[in-house]
Amino acid sequence: MPEGASARYDFAAAEPRWQAEWEQARCFSVPDVPAADARKYYVLEMFPYPSGKIHMGHVRNYTLGDVVARYKRARGFSVMHPMGWDAFGLPAENAARERGVHPGEWTYANIANMRAELKRMGLSLEWEREFATCDPAYYGQQQRLFLRFMEAGLVERKESWVNWDPVDGTVLANEQVIDGRGWRSGAPVEKKKLSQWFFAITKFAPDLLAALDGLDRWPERVKLMQANWIGRSEGARVRFKLAEPVEGATEVEVFTTRPDTLFGMSFLAVAAEHPLAAAAAVRDPQAAAFIAECRALGTSEAAIEQAEKRGHDTGFRVVNPLNGESYPVWIANFVLMEYGTGAIFGCPCGDQRDLDFARKYGLPVPQVVMPRGEDPASFRVGDTAFTDDGVLVNSGFLDGLDVAAGKRAAIAEIERLGAGQGVTNWRLRDWGVSRQRYWGCPIPVIHCDDCGAVPVPDEQLPVVLPQDVDFTRPGNPLDHHPTWKHVSCPRCAKPARRETDTCDTFVDSSWYFARFCSPRAEQPILREAASWLPVDQYIGGIEHAILHLLYARFFTRALHGMGALPSPEPFAGLFTQGMVTHASYRAADGRWLYPEQVSVDAEGRATETATGAAVAVGRGEKMSKSKNNTVDPGAIISRYGADTARWFILSDNPPERDMEWSEAGVQGAFRFTQRVWRLAAQLREADAPDEAAGRKLRAATHRTIAAVTEAWESFAFNVAVARLHELANAVADAPAAPLEARREAVEMLLRLAAPAMPHLAEEAMALVRPGAGLVAAMPWPEADPALLKAETVTLAVQVLGKLRATIEVPAGADEATIFALAEAEENVRRALDGKPIRKRIHVPGRVVNLVA
Repeated sequence: MPEGASARYDFAAAEPRWQAEWEQARCFSVPDVPAADARKYYVLEMFPYPSGKIHMGHVRNYTLGDVVARYKRARGFSVMHPMGWDAFGLPAENAARERGVHPGEWTYANIANMRAELKRMGLSLEWEREFATCDPAYYGQQQRLFLRFMEAGLVERKESWVNWDPVDGTVLANEQVIDGRGWRSGAPVEKKKLSQWFFAITKFAPDLLAALDGLDRWPERVKLMQANWIGRSEGARVRFKLAEPVEGATEVEVFTTRPDTLFGMSFLAVAAEHPLAAAAAVRDPQAAAFIAECRALGTSEAAIEQAEKRGHDTGFRVVNPLNGESYPVWIANFVLMEYGTGAIFGCPCGDQRDLDFARKYGLPVPQVVMPRGEDPASFRVGDTAFTDDGVLVNSGFLDGLDVAAGKRAAIAEIERLGAGQGVTNWRLRDWGVSRQRYWGCPIPVIHCDDCGAVPVPDEQLPVVLPQDVDFTRPGNPLDHHPTWKHVSCPRCAKPARRETDTCDTFVDSSWYFARFCSPRAEQPILREAASWLPVDQYIGGIEHAILHLLYARFFTRALHGMGALPSPEPFAGLFTQGMVTHASYRAADGRWLYPEQVSVDAEGRATETATGAAVAVGRGEKMSKSKNNTVDPGAIISRYGADTARWFILSDNPPERDMEWSEAGVQGAFRFTQRVWRLAAQLREADAPDEAAGRKLRAATHRTIAAVTEAWESFAFNVAVARLHELANAVADAPAAPLEARREAVEMLLRLAAPAMPHLAEEAMALVRPGAGLVAAMPWPEADPALLKAETVTLAVQVLGKLRATIEVPAGADEATIFALAEAEENVRRALDGKPIRKRIHVPGRVVNLVA
């Protein structure tokens, strides 16, 4: 052991020391504008919300990104790896209401705590680029982008139906409506029509869908989710004449993807907000009451889909253009005004939702689609609609056609009759960005009675949130601020009012990756610095597959069209990591216990440590505060070190899968860090060096270089961990190998493991190669091709197809040698039992089969 080297690795002393060394050497800093000859690589993990403490999901996410960043840096890339904070949103505003502190104070205190915890992890982050989205320097630039979008015709103010909490006086997202009530106030939610600001994302729907095919480094699952959300569908807009005019209206328009099933119509249904529903409410108190009930559902598709399908007959009737028959018009709670035209025609035999509705209200179920080979006279659907491809029946001129041909024929006839036209429809709707909150980016618009909605002039940006706000009153504090909203119109100088809505926080995260390229610039994005884009590797959870990633793609496409960004896509590569899970523990009295409050014996029985009482063990599931099955990363780092936490996070499962956090696994990772330290600290010349053992160890070392390089490159991080364990075993099993062979093996073990265990790599390298410099600045090792060739090959030996032995033969041995070695094996001779060999078969590199 080198003089002064400790028998144990002292992570508590080493980790902060090496973090300071990296910072002083500015190992992770890159210029805003990459050099012309630089091989740029931009690594980014989805930035966190500053809740106050990091959790194990953060540890996994940022460890994965850090491995990529450190590995690519060692491969000679100029790597940008920044960090910031997604800092606006309701939690801070709720903290202000509940704790009596300003949202900014709460937010920046949380940022300070989380920054310190992340720094303890030893992440190779460029902290000089750090910003929070609640910084005026950031959201002021976002306001500039909002105004550029206005100039480009991508911003519109229009009325839309929203979830309205009448007690808190604010719009609620669908996720904030719980059982028809506001999540905070508990008040029954109303659907309300409000003037809202929208981004025209629908203008990009065809491009957003088509470009998914080019994202070859995105998970297929994410691309499918986005494609479904964008929702391109071929169909027809069909106009149904009202049997009698209603409030001056003479027809109802429906979008349908199944015009071939019009002969199977049983009813027409409209949304509660449809003009026909409003007309029915004027005449019928029961219709008005049903509409009020529908509005209590909110606008969430999920809530509507899960609710019981209910309706109310308006008494109005419409005429089907294909068969001339009339049908009732119902108000239905499952029809959304925001989708299609707010009206559908019901074909119960071919749609499960329509079938359930028809059965509930005793409506007819005409049979118009059936499986091929069935008899149309006897085929009937029961409780399950027939939704597969089939043949059309009872449909006049469509009889005998398959679905695709039936659609074409039906559309042609509808167009011939002047009753509609074939169209392409999109599920995607424009993005409503207005939020009636304080803690968000102010929308930079001034409302003037004479001039209308006037953009705030650039020289008046940023529009900064006022500090002196009152959270004791319900609703948006900006609405009842005594001075902030009162300004002069920039055009006519008359008294006017600021827009008091703030931006949806998804706006903040739709361009932050571009701001990181030049975070201190006095314009949103420096065109020269934007050459860092697109992000080469983006890492985050699958839960952001649709909204965040789709909005970011929209923003980037819009900015690319304006000439501000070089690429129309924000993220060239996307990796979605799995969750970190843990068993849950529940005491007999119903209390959820933290893992540190529980003792588990060798047979898996759990007891409460303080009382000895039995504890029920739940399955491993996502860590959550509600079940106390969380593990504090800070406590793990204090007890075992950051490298142990990082190593365990990488070692368990492929990173795209969920991983179970376990104390035994962490302890195993800690033991490995100590083992690596001992291998470095105990290097010395063998008493009688064995050159053959040295050659074998060198071959194992270079095979590991090749294998780990491939694993880090392909996100097979758990495979890299396994190969490094094998190399450590090879070193330990070769005590007689010459010192330089063992020194090389340990040095390669440290350099290959450095992306995962950077502190240990630095501390141990200082023993192995004193004066070699920082591992963080070393180039990636290259395997010697000559040493990758195996010296021997293991072959299975079969007799009459049954395995009898395995043999080691020299690589490249001829068949005569191979057969002689196989036949010399004792078990093989016993199986042959003196019988002559009639046939010898050799599959190179795999097997020898002897037939007697």
